[in-house]
Amino acid sequence: MKFWRNCDKAIGNKFAMRTLANIAQALNLVFRGDGDVVIESVGTLSGATANQISFLSNSKYSHQLHETNAAAVILNHKDAETYPGNVLITDDSYVTFAKVAQILSSKENTSPVIHQQSAIDAQAHLENGVSVGAFSVIAAHCKIAKDCQIANNVTIGEGVVLGKACVIKSGVVIEPGCQLGDRCVVHPGAVIGADGFGLARDKGGWVKIPQTGVVVLGDDCEIGANTTVDCGAIDNTVLGNDVRLDNQIQIGHNVQIGDHTVIAGCTAVAGSTKIGKNCLIGGGVGIVGHISICDEVVIQAMSLVTHSIKNKGNYSAASPLQSTKDWRKNAVRFRQLDQLARKVNQMEKKLK
Repeated sequence: MKFWRNCDKAIGNKFAMRTLANIAQALNLVFRGDGDVVIESVGTLSGATANQISFLSNSKYSHQLHETNAAAVILNHKDAETYPGNVLITDDSYVTFAKVAQILSSKENTSPVIHQQSAIDAQAHLENGVSVGAFSVIAAHCKIAKDCQIANNVTIGEGVVLGKACVIKSGVVIEPGCQLGDRCVVHPGAVIGADGFGLARDKGGWVKIPQTGVVVLGDDCEIGANTTVDCGAIDNTVLGNDVRLDNQIQIGHNVQIGDHTVIAGCTAVAGSTKIGKNCLIGGGVGIVGHISICDEVVIQAMSLVTHSIKNKGNYSAASPLQSTKDWRKNAVRFRQLDQLARKVNQMEKKLK
């Protein structure tokens, strides 16, 4: 990632990145004030201490700016004009805050460790710099690229491929044949490549359809805790580059998700759905199977998507919160809509 290469070049290690000047250099930004001020962590405007950096991205917190105790503040060009303290100037203060937080929270590189209580098949290939925690299992024919970090109690099935610098946290299961790109992060309890929900109805019950595909993740993907991404029934389930899934999400078999799409927690995407690039999907959304959603679509939380979306934009389908008394009245009216529509149509015909 270009951002991290710049950081490495400018600041070297975690002890050199503690001053405002070095952080500005790492991010190719301009600062104003005391460049030697030491920055140890990030904080809110109201709670920051004299060794923290804060930010302003929401105007409703502007009143806190001139009262903050922060050592420095990340501000856009306009806000920086009136702030007298140390400032890191940027076009987007929230994005810059995220990058600064990454710098300040990064850990010093430690020597890779293969725990003696891990089980690594002799036919698995691990490149330099790989760490493996206790009670983790890596099956035959796996290819684990350099600098991957595999925590405790991880199960990696036969033939899995991990790209460079992946982080696989405790309790993760990656089923055989799945492929992860570079710098993927998989949080605790996630399951990559479990069987999809493929069943055929027979007279005597259900017949299971073998799920023969795998899951393929692009570079820089992040899979949240206890999220499941099912393998394909025949073709693969594919997530593009920089796809971010929150906790407790269900991705069905053969789903395709485009680059840079973000999905919030407790959303369920049924099988064979295609979601485009740069989409933002809120929490608790339900998306039925075998539909397509185009690029740059925003779906608000708790919506139910029952048909394809062909035009980019912002979509909602949830009923707003109301008192139970009003909800009951409106529910009755909702059931009467079809009858009311028929009457309106009849009246229009008579008027014509």
